[in-house]
Formats: sequence, structure tokens, C-alpha cells
Amino acid sequence: MATNVLDATASPGAARRAPWRSPADEPAYARPALLLLTVLAAVLYGWGIDHSQYHTFYASAARSMTESWKAFFYGSFDPGNSITLDKLPGFLWPQALSARLFGFHPWALVLPQVLEGVASLLVLHRLVRSWAGVNAALIACTAFLVTPVAVGLFRTAVEDPAFTLCLLLAAEATGRAARDGRLRPLLAAGVWVGLGFQAKMLEAWAVLPALALTYLLSAPLTLRRRLLHLGVSALVTTAVSVSWMLAVTLVPAKDRPYVDGTTNNSAFSMVVGYNFLNRFSSLGISAASTGSVSATQGGAGGRAGARPELGGAGGPGAGPVRDARGPAATPATAMAGRGGAGGFGGGQNGWSKMFGTALASQTGWFYPFAAVAAVCGLLWCRGRPRTDRLRAGYVLWTTWLALYFLVFSAGSVGGHTYYMGVIAVPLAALTGAGSVLMWRAHRAGGRRARALPVAVAATAAWSAYIAGRFPSFLPWLAPTVAVLGIAAGVLLVLVRPGRPRAAGRLVLAGPAAALAALLLAPSAWAVQVFNPSYRMSRMGAVGPSAMSRGLQAGRSGPGRFGQAAWPGGRTFGQRAGDGLRGSGRTGTGGRGGFGGAQSSGALTAGQRRLLDYARTHQGSAAYVFAAGSWSTASPYILAAGAHVLPLGGFSGRVPSPTQTGFRRLVDAGEVRYVLLGGGRGMGSGSARTGTTAAARITTWVRSACTEVPPSAYGGTTTSGDARTAGAQRLYRCGPSR
Repeated sequence: MATNVLDATASPGAARRAPWRSPADEPAYARPALLLLTVLAAVLYGWGIDHSQYHTFYASAARSMTESWKAFFYGSFDPGNSITLDKLPGFLWPQALSARLFGFHPWALVLPQVLEGVASLLVLHRLVRSWAGVNAALIACTAFLVTPVAVGLFRTAVEDPAFTLCLLLAAEATGRAARDGRLRPLLAAGVWVGLGFQAKMLEAWAVLPALALTYLLSAPLTLRRRLLHLGVSALVTTAVSVSWMLAVTLVPAKDRPYVDGTTNNSAFSMVVGYNFLNRFSSLGISAASTGSVSATQGGAGGRAGARPELGGAGGPGAGPVRDARGPAATPATAMAGRGGAGGFGGGQNGWSKMFGTALASQTGWFYPFAAVAAVCGLLWCRGRPRTDRLRAGYVLWTTWLALYFLVFSAGSVGGHTYYMGVIAVPLAALTGAGSVLMWRAHRAGGRRARALPVAVAATAAWSAYIAGRFPSFLPWLAPTVAVLGIAAGVLLVLVRPGRPRAAGRLVLAGPAAALAALLLAPSAWAVQVFNPSYRMSRMGAVGPSAMSRGLQAGRSGPGRFGQAAWPGGRTFGQRAGDGLRGSGRTGTGGRGGFGGAQSSGALTAGQRRLLDYARTHQGSAAYVFAAGSWSTASPYILAAGAHVLPLGGFSGRVPSPTQTGFRRLVDAGEVRYVLLGGGRGMGSGSARTGTTAAARITTWVRSACTEVPPSAYGGTTTSGDARTAGAQRLYRCGPSR
């Protein structure tokens, strides 16, 4: 299978060729260079994953998915299958399988993303090579490899690694279909987009216009057959995309978990309203009629400055913002020393967010070069036959880049740098193909020869500008890139046709200096994975944009990402005390509060004592206890796979369970204990508002159930208001109360 990925045209005899030897139609360095890039990718993506940390919300679901195949299929947050994630579970299936195979560890959840990253690099090479040649493919893979967001993406246990790989496979299949005019690879492309939908929902469909346009313009068939093929492929794409939602819809609600993110328990509402329309509320789009929790609760959507704890959007097709501090408090903004909602000041809101420091330093190093390459490729290919593959490739990548650039500019990103992996792919492809195209034009002379020096100079200037926004990080980098850009421009002018003596001596110096000017700055960011101070990427960022050490603005609450946060306000990896006394960031103590989790993911001693007590007295109850929020339940699910019933879903606003349903569980003996307080993040805050089902249950428990003395499970009693965020109380409920 690996041979097919590396060489689509390999003959039976070529299969016996040593893997480090290039095919006869490629330069001798081609295959060794690809193998080197593959090894480097594996090292960059896999370095230090043994020190990975849990992303609490997703990791809890992955742990639950290892407990039963029912939880695996539905993507249940808890082992008791009371509620799903607030998105489709497809991206977690590889993680859950890896945890089943290797045991539940942080690195076991990250490992599938590492493999997906290496596979993405190989698919990108195959795709660009078949379109623009092997040299373009090698440059594209190098650009992709050193793009910081790509490195961070494939080290992070989130949706986008699988999503990016699926879209690359869809593009590769579309390229084969357009080349040969065959329906089967086009159907395969539809399947891959559908699988990408299982990872990132409607965001996967944004690539469809690019794929359809490529096939429509270049396939060697009549227009009628091309349209027919596209129609059949669209049916396949739709069928695969909605398969999970249909399956969930057809199962009676009593036999499956509640669908998070909704008020009507509908998978379609979760996908269309909660995870898509709410992302574009800044454009006046409303999801109020879809059953979306954020819409019905007044979510802030994608508006600049939206508070994520109030339901702010987290990006197109990706759920609400996870960072409790909000998008303005990103580490990149703090390091750059410049804030602002969008624009060039580093913010991640507004139409110009893609050029802001926070995202550009992770994604946008090749913006100018890719833009020049796209324009030159489309203009210079005018007049070629309709089926010309080079023109088709530029149509594919330019449309892909434009579509996702527009989607992310219009929607809310909210600090989620790893969303940009799908932008890094076309940027790398255009950079690789454009390098070869403009170099050939430069050597041929004429007006087109100016394109390469202009592209290199513009990219070097842009890179120096971005690097200069981080004066405390490698202060020599910005001036070095500027000098390399100037040197590359001068050398490229000297090797123009008509200067034979200079060209003979400097013919390789120009492109070498140009590549150095293009690759130095992003490489300086990418290699920070080897630096312990920068290694642990947050939200998929690598380098100074990911550093949170010493930066208060870089710290987040217990969102899904970054360091796993626990009741009591500590972050994952911090040493916690044995006691049950909460001393979170708020500085609030209280009776029965809990400290953070240990770096291994194990419970603290106090949490273990409480869990042991609840299990000892659980009796025939289905749940060990109910928890006031997902963040309160998460440590017990992660460490012990305990059947804990979370209230309110991720946002805390989901009516699962309702107050009537919860009292029914108590009366039936399914729930005997309830743990309240101490949670942080969206779910815990909503549990105290008094307007949600979780808040009403909390009020009822405090008034109708008996508090268990902390001394009964080894806790301590302290003064202070035990109902504050830093405190937790265990209650005993029963049918007679």
C-alpha cells in the first residue's frame, strides 16, 4: 500500500525497487528527499508525545468510548451513555481505537494524529507531483512541513488532523477522476468528503466547489457526462455525510444518549444550528429556529469580543469557544504586545483576522508567494486546452484557498489555531508549484521573469514583519530574513538570461537564497517543538504564539483544549494536595472542595476517597453519582471510567436531564449521590444561573437532599461559602426525600 502512495504509476517490476531509489522518470534525489521529509514529519509530529496532556472534554469522551461499543458509536461523553459530544464523533474513533489497543494514555490519543500527519504529507506529495512535477511536490511538502500550524495540528488530539487528511484524499481522487474521466475515483472523492464531514461536519462541504469546478473544467468528457458524474458523486457525498445523523435520528430517544448542543435532542440541530449557523451570527445569520442551545440562550456567535462563556462561537463547524478567557487573550496577542479585534494587531475577530499576528505567525508565512503563484498560474495557463492538468491544479488549489479563507474570515475562530490546517495545505501546494513555474519563467526571460523576484521579496518582507512582532523571540530572525530576501532578489536579477558569466557562477545561489528567505522564519517556529518551553502547543499553535509560561493571558479555564483543568481550578500537570479542600484560582476554599489531577491523569487522593465512598454506597444505582457539570465529572471519567451523570452538557444549558427526568432517576434508585460545585468553564457557570435545567436540579438537590459530611469520605471542613466555584459538596438523595 505504501508503494502505491509514493508512486501511482509504478509497474510490477518497479515494486521490487528499493524504497530509497527513485523511479526512472524522477531525479535520483527525489525518493531519498521524500523519505527524509517523511522522517522529519514523524519526528516533528511525534516528538515529546509521551509528555502529552489530556484535552479534557474530548479525552473524557474517548475514555467513555473505550468502555463500550455503544459509547464508541454515539461518541458519548460519559460511560453511562447519558449524553453525546456536541459534535460528530468520527474524529474520536481513531483515538478510541488507539486507546483500546495501547491503553488509555495521553500519548495514545495523540498517536493517531501523528500518523494522520505523515499520511497527509505523503498524499500531498503524490497530488502535487502528478500535477506540477516532483520538484514542485518536494518544495510543497517542505513548505507544509515547516508551517507551524501543521506541526501543531498533528500533535493535538482534535478534529482537524483527520479532517485535513480526508480532504487531501478527496482532492487526490478528484485529480485522478479529472485526468481519466472516470466515475469511480470521483465517487471515492465523495466518500472522503463524507468521512471528513464525520470529523468536522459542514466545514467539509466548503471544499466541494473546488473539487466540482476542477472536474467540470478539466475532465475529458462531454459536459452532460461530467454533470452526471458530479450529480452521482454529490449523492454519495450526502449519503456518507448524513449517515451518522440519520442513524441517530432513527433510533428511539430512550435507547440512545441525548444529543449535546441542542434543546430538541436532534443530531441535525446540533450539526446545522449549533455547530454551523451560530458561527456566523456576526453576519446576521440566526439559528434560533434550529434547536441550537447557543441560539436559544442568546449566544454571542462570531461577534467581535463575544464572551465564549456566554455561548460565543468557536469557528465554522467547530462548536463554541473553549477558552474561558475569550479570543482576545491569546498568547500571541500577549507576546506581540498588540491587541485589537482583528486587523493586523493580532486579534482573531473581524474580516482581517487571517492577517493578524496570532494566525499569520502560525499559518500565513507563504501568503504573498502563494498569491503570486495563484495569479501567475491562472493567467499563464490561459489558452491551454480545457483538459490541461496544470491549469486544473491551479483552479483546485486557488479555489480551495479562497473558499476557506473566506469562511474563516467571515466566521469566528476564537483562538483555535488548528483550524488553519486546511489553509496550510493549499498554501504549501501553491508555493511548491509556483516555485517551479516562476523559476522556469525566470530562466526563460521576458516580462514573466520578474514574477519570482517580486514573490520572493514580498514574502521575505512579510516574514520579516511577522517575526518582528515577536521581538523577544530570536531577535536576529527578522533582520536575517530581510537580508536574505534582498540577497535573493539581487542574485535572481544577476542570473537572468543575458548575463552568461554571472549566471554560470550564481545560477544556484539565487534559488538557494530564495528558499532560505522563504523557509527560515517558519522553520524557526516549527522547530520549537524541541524546546520544552514551547513544546506543548495550545490550540494547535507552535512557537511563541503557543507559549503560556509566565503569561497570564495565555492561561485558560477548563476548556476542551490546552492543559486539562480540574475542579479546584488547577491545571493538568500541576501537583495537587491530598486533601479535599478546594483552593482554585479564585482563591476560594470550601467544604469538600477538590484539588487538581496529577500529571498521570490519576485522581488526587481526596478524589479517590470520594469515589471509593460513592462506589461503596452505590448499591444498585446505575450511576456512581451525578455531577453538576461536565468539568466536575471529567476527572472521574478520565481516571476511572466511572459512570458519572453530567448535568447540562458542555454549555450547561442542555436540558439533559430535565428536572423531572432527574427526579425520576432518583425515585427509581438510578442516582443516589450528587456532586455539586467546584466545576469551571461553560457548564459549571450555567449550572448556577438559575434558568437552566441543570440550575433547577442543583437548587432542588440542595433543598431536598442531605449533604454528606466531608469527614465521611475523608474530607475536611473549612469555613467560607461552600457554594462558590472553588467548593464541592456531595449530597445523598433518595426516593423518600
